[in-house]
Amino acid sequence: MASMEAAGGSPAALPCLHSARIIKQGAEARVYRSRFLGRSTIIKERFPKRYRHPTLDEKLTRRRTAQEVRSILRCRKAGINTPVVFFVDYTTNCIFLEEITNSITVREHVASAQASGQSVESLHSLADRIGQILAKMHDEDVVHGDLTTSNMLLVNEDDGKQGKLVLIDFGLSYISALPEDKGVDMYVLEKAFLSTHPNTEVLFERLLKSYTAASKKAPAVIKKLDEVRLRGRKRSMVG
Repeated sequence: MASMEAAGGSPAALPCLHSARIIKQGAEARVYRSRFLGRSTIIKERFPKRYRHPTLDEKLTRRRTAQEVRSILRCRKAGINTPVVFFVDYTTNCIFLEEITNSITVREHVASAQASGQSVESLHSLADRIGQILAKMHDEDVVHGDLTTSNMLLVNEDDGKQGKLVLIDFGLSYISALPEDKGVDMYVLEKAFLSTHPNTEVLFERLLKSYTAASKKAPAVIKKLDEVRLRGRKRSMVG
């Protein structure tokens, strides 16, 4: 179990983490596994930044916590699979989320398919699903902010078949109707996708076609994506 001293807080300040086990720490938050009301739960704690003024830090941290929860709830309302939000504690900036069990990341799935010698065509249906889901997310004006195949889970059904696809980790998400922001979102995914999964350019193009077909707003987003790509190439050439 993670001690409160190791977590950077005190038992009095973070009673919800007494029985929690830390599983990940990033620059913005710590992630724990625990139980909440009898259910397997992931707890995400946004911790204070000591380099910021306490009042400013509290305001910014609470706003980021609220933005994350708002994005998840907006997606769920639109029928997009995300973890259920069980509880939010704005005093400690902890979000209690459903733990998605019996699942693997899309990153693991694609890597496994490539390692076993499966053709790229065998992953076309998955690329179609991802494109459709991201189109629906952007149509709801939710910008994820950290789109990678590690932040997409495939749930395995009891019969061993591939089930629903779940989007996770909305820590950098925000609400925006601007095509520019959505274009950058897709650019982040493209860079992460191609660097993580070599020789899958055709697969990502399939994803983009699915995205374009699923959203009336897509043309403006794809146009911005092309502009962002061009800016990225220019930066690379300049060094």
